[in-house]
Amino acid sequence: MIEQFLDTDTSFDQIAIRLAAAVALNGIIGYERELKERPAGLRTNMMVALAAAMFTLLMTELVADAPEAGDHVKIDTLRIIEAVIAGVAFLGAGAILRSGRHVGGLTTGASLWMSGALGVASGAGFIALAAIGAIFAIVVLIAVGRFEAHVLNTKDMPPAAKPD
Repeated sequence: MIEQFLDTDTSFDQIAIRLAAAVALNGIIGYERELKERPAGLRTNMMVALAAAMFTLLMTELVADAPEAGDHVKIDTLRIIEAVIAGVAFLGAGAILRSGRHVGGLTTGASLWMSGALGVASGAGFIALAAIGAIFAIVVLIAVGRFEAHVLNTKDMPPAAKPD
Protein backbone atom coordinates (compact mmCIF):
# COMPACT_ATOMS: atom_id res chain seq x y z
CA MET A 1 0.00 0.00 0.00
CA ILE A 2 2.76 2.48 0.86
CA GLU A 3 4.38 1.85 -2.54
CA GLN A 4 1.61 3.79 -4.28
CA PHE A 5 2.67 6.91 -2.38
CA LEU A 6 6.29 6.42 -3.37
CA ASP A 7 5.60 5.66 -7.03
CA THR A 8 7.01 8.37 -9.27
CA ASP A 9 8.14 8.33 -12.87
CA THR A 10 11.08 10.53 -11.94
CA SER A 11 13.67 8.77 -9.80
CA PHE A 12 14.19 10.00 -6.26
CA ASP A 13 17.80 10.83 -7.16
CA GLN A 14 16.61 13.05 -10.00
CA ILE A 15 13.99 14.68 -7.80
CA ALA A 16 16.60 15.48 -5.16
CA ILE A 17 19.11 16.77 -7.70
CA ARG A 18 16.55 19.01 -9.41
CA LEU A 19 15.24 20.47 -6.15
CA ALA A 20 18.77 20.96 -4.79
CA ALA A 21 19.81 22.72 -8.01
CA ALA A 22 16.85 25.08 -7.78
CA VAL A 23 17.63 25.94 -4.17
CA ALA A 24 21.40 26.27 -4.64
CA LEU A 25 21.32 28.34 -7.83
CA ASN A 26 18.80 30.75 -6.39
CA GLY A 27 20.64 30.89 -3.11
CA ILE A 28 23.36 32.73 -5.02
CA ILE A 29 20.87 35.28 -6.32
CA GLY A 30 19.25 35.57 -2.90
CA TYR A 31 22.64 36.09 -1.24
CA GLU A 32 23.40 38.98 -3.58
CA ARG A 33 20.01 40.51 -2.71
CA GLU A 34 20.76 40.03 1.03
CA LEU A 35 24.09 41.83 0.65
CA LYS A 36 22.25 44.78 -0.87
CA GLU A 37 19.67 44.58 1.94
CA ARG A 38 16.76 44.16 -0.45
CA PRO A 39 13.36 42.93 0.74
CA ALA A 40 13.48 39.59 -1.11
CA GLY A 41 16.70 37.94 -0.10
CA LEU A 42 18.19 34.51 0.41
CA ARG A 43 15.22 32.56 1.75
CA THR A 44 12.67 34.24 -0.50
CA ASN A 45 14.56 33.53 -3.72
CA MET A 46 15.29 29.97 -2.62
CA MET A 47 11.64 29.32 -1.71
CA VAL A 48 10.37 30.79 -4.99
CA ALA A 49 12.69 28.51 -6.94
CA LEU A 50 11.86 25.49 -4.80
CA ALA A 51 8.14 26.04 -5.29
CA ALA A 52 8.58 26.51 -9.04
CA ALA A 53 10.64 23.33 -9.25
CA MET A 54 8.05 21.43 -7.21
CA PHE A 55 5.21 22.56 -9.49
CA THR A 56 7.26 21.57 -12.52
CA LEU A 57 8.06 18.14 -11.10
CA LEU A 58 4.42 17.69 -10.19
CA MET A 59 3.48 18.58 -13.76
CA THR A 60 5.83 15.94 -15.17
CA GLU A 61 4.37 13.31 -12.84
CA LEU A 62 0.79 14.26 -13.74
CA VAL A 63 1.57 14.15 -17.46
CA ALA A 64 3.17 10.72 -17.07
CA ASP A 65 0.08 9.45 -15.22
CA ALA A 66 -2.45 11.07 -17.59
CA PRO A 67 -2.74 8.17 -20.07
CA GLU A 68 -3.96 6.00 -17.19
CA ALA A 69 -6.74 8.50 -16.47
CA GLY A 70 -8.38 8.00 -19.86
CA ASP A 71 -9.24 10.16 -22.83
CA HIS A 72 -11.20 12.75 -20.85
CA VAL A 73 -8.01 14.29 -19.44
CA LYS A 74 -6.59 17.23 -21.37
CA ILE A 75 -2.86 17.73 -20.93
CA ASP A 76 -1.63 21.31 -21.11
CA THR A 77 1.78 21.55 -19.49
CA LEU A 78 2.10 25.26 -20.19
CA ARG A 79 -0.67 26.00 -17.69
CA ILE A 80 1.55 24.90 -14.81
CA ILE A 81 4.32 27.21 -16.01
CA GLU A 82 1.78 30.01 -16.45
CA ALA A 83 0.57 29.46 -12.88
CA VAL A 84 4.15 29.66 -11.59
CA ILE A 85 4.71 32.87 -13.55
CA ALA A 86 1.49 34.39 -12.18
CA GLY A 87 2.39 33.48 -8.60
CA VAL A 88 5.91 34.85 -8.90
CA ALA A 89 4.61 38.00 -10.58
CA PHE A 90 2.35 38.54 -7.57
CA LEU A 91 5.36 38.30 -5.23
CA GLY A 92 7.46 40.51 -7.49
CA ALA A 93 4.75 43.17 -7.58
CA GLY A 94 4.78 43.19 -3.78
CA ALA A 95 8.50 44.02 -3.84
CA ILE A 96 7.99 47.09 -6.03
CA LEU A 97 7.51 50.33 -4.14
CA ARG A 98 6.53 53.74 -5.41
CA SER A 99 7.35 56.94 -3.59
CA GLY A 100 6.44 60.06 -5.52
CA ARG A 101 8.23 59.89 -8.84
CA HIS A 102 10.62 57.15 -7.68
CA VAL A 103 9.88 53.49 -8.26
CA GLY A 104 12.05 51.02 -6.35
CA GLY A 105 12.26 47.29 -6.07
CA LEU A 106 12.08 46.59 -9.78
CA THR A 107 15.33 44.62 -9.78
CA THR A 108 14.19 42.68 -6.73
CA GLY A 109 10.93 41.86 -8.52
CA ALA A 110 12.89 40.82 -11.60
CA SER A 111 15.19 38.63 -9.50
CA LEU A 112 12.13 36.84 -8.12
CA TRP A 113 10.88 36.33 -11.64
CA MET A 114 14.28 34.92 -12.59
CA SER A 115 14.19 32.65 -9.54
CA GLY A 116 10.89 31.27 -10.78
CA ALA A 117 12.33 30.65 -14.23
CA LEU A 118 15.41 28.94 -12.81
CA GLY A 119 13.18 26.83 -10.59
CA VAL A 120 11.06 25.71 -13.55
CA ALA A 121 14.19 24.89 -15.57
CA SER A 122 15.68 22.93 -12.66
CA GLY A 123 12.45 21.10 -11.97
CA ALA A 124 12.19 20.12 -15.64
CA GLY A 125 15.70 18.71 -15.50
CA PHE A 126 17.39 21.45 -17.49
CA ILE A 127 19.99 22.09 -14.81
CA ALA A 128 22.69 23.27 -17.23
CA LEU A 129 20.25 25.83 -18.63
CA ALA A 130 19.37 26.94 -15.10
CA ALA A 131 23.07 27.21 -14.15
CA ILE A 132 23.87 29.34 -17.20
CA GLY A 133 20.83 31.51 -16.45
CA ALA A 134 21.98 31.93 -12.84
CA ILE A 135 25.46 32.96 -14.00
CA PHE A 136 23.98 35.60 -16.28
CA ALA A 137 21.67 36.79 -13.50
CA ILE A 138 24.61 37.26 -11.13
CA VAL A 139 26.57 39.11 -13.82
CA VAL A 140 23.61 41.45 -14.34
CA LEU A 141 23.05 41.98 -10.61
CA ILE A 142 26.70 42.49 -9.66
CA ALA A 143 28.70 43.64 -12.69
CA VAL A 144 26.00 45.73 -14.30
CA GLY A 145 25.07 47.09 -10.88
CA ARG A 146 28.66 48.27 -10.36
CA PHE A 147 28.72 49.74 -13.86
CA GLU A 148 25.49 51.63 -13.11
CA ALA A 149 26.90 52.94 -9.85
CA HIS A 150 30.06 54.13 -11.58
CA VAL A 151 28.50 55.60 -14.72
CA LEU A 152 25.40 57.03 -13.08
CA ASN A 153 27.42 58.11 -10.03
CA THR A 154 24.68 56.85 -7.70
CA LYS A 155 26.91 57.23 -4.64
CA ASP A 156 25.57 60.76 -4.19
CA MET A 157 21.94 59.74 -4.56
CA PRO A 158 19.70 59.29 -1.52
CA PRO A 159 19.11 55.55 -0.76
CA ALA A 160 15.49 55.65 -2.00
CA ALA A 161 16.58 56.99 -5.39
CA LYS A 162 19.40 54.49 -6.03
CA PRO A 163 18.89 51.79 -8.64
CA ASP A 164 17.69 48.55 -7.14
